[in-house]
Amino acid sequence: MLEHMNYLPPHVLGMHAVGKVTNIDYKKALLPLLDNQVKQNGRINFILVLETKIQNFTAGAWCGNIELGLKYFLKWHKLAIVTDEKGLKEFSHLFKYILPGKYKGYPLDELGEAVKWIAEK
Repeated sequence: MLEHMNYLPPHVLGMHAVGKVTNIDYKKALLPLLDNQVKQNGRINFILVLETKIQNFTAGAWCGNIELGLKYFLKWHKLAIVTDEKGLKEFSHLFKYILPGKYKGYPLDELGEAVKWIAEK
């Protein structure tokens, strides 16, 4: 499940992944928020907190992840991935080679630092 982190500044979109994550989560929970982020700010500052195992992402969720990355390809400004899952950490490091903008990865115990970095203008 993807939960909106609605306590972040308006120029930052944050999602918290827990339990099983599906393509429906991407379409219903994330897509409308990304659309709004682009309309409001013209670019995307995104933090994703992953507190679930890689096995909990369905194949459709991985496809949804790639689809959204491409849909907003030129809109990514800053992306922070926060996780202790080694497999997810390694996969998420690919973003810095694929997407434009700045990317940083953080362990869960540095969530505060990740929020501080992603919120900097």
